[in-house]
Amino acid sequence: MRKTMKYIYILMTLVTVAALNLSTACKPTATSAVSMMDISAHRLAVSSSKESFVSNEAMTELTWKTLADVEFKDMYLEELDAYYWKPTFGAAVKALEGKEVFITGYMIPVDYDEDFYVLSRYPFANCFFCGGAGPESVIDLRFKAKTRAYKTDERLTFKGTFKLNADDVYQMNYILEGAQEYKP
Repeated sequence: MRKTMKYIYILMTLVTVAALNLSTACKPTATSAVSMMDISAHRLAVSSSKESFVSNEAMTELTWKTLADVEFKDMYLEELDAYYWKPTFGAAVKALEGKEVFITGYMIPVDYDEDFYVLSRYPFANCFFCGGAGPESVIDLRFKAKTRAYKTDERLTFKGTFKLNADDVYQMNYILEGAQEYKP
């Protein structure tokens, strides 16, 4: 438990640094991502978009565009003596909570020993942890039964139950519970 808390604290430190937007070397290219300065305009466009997710038979595809339907507000957390981004989820994201979904992205192993993996919209060099994207661009994978060790930047599709987290700063905002590899 103590080791897990250590990694959660490290993760929250990374979130805080990313929120400060101190990195310029790891920003995604203009054609592949929205810059932090343009994120509000992007969110407005996404929230007005009519097609946020696509159905694949009984399974719903969760898209990174849908996950961008969120607003963040700076909140001070005395326990960490730091500010963090508190999410307010939009209607498109809320509509998928608790549903079985699948999503494709790049694998980011945060801690192999603890089986802590994150799926990212962008490869590691451009991902949220490097400061080039927001917290809406990653989803925590909680495996049903992990079958192998995953490598950084493997592009894979996973299915599971979509969960939202707005209150626990020690967890990601988006969680895929019971995650397992999926071939659409």
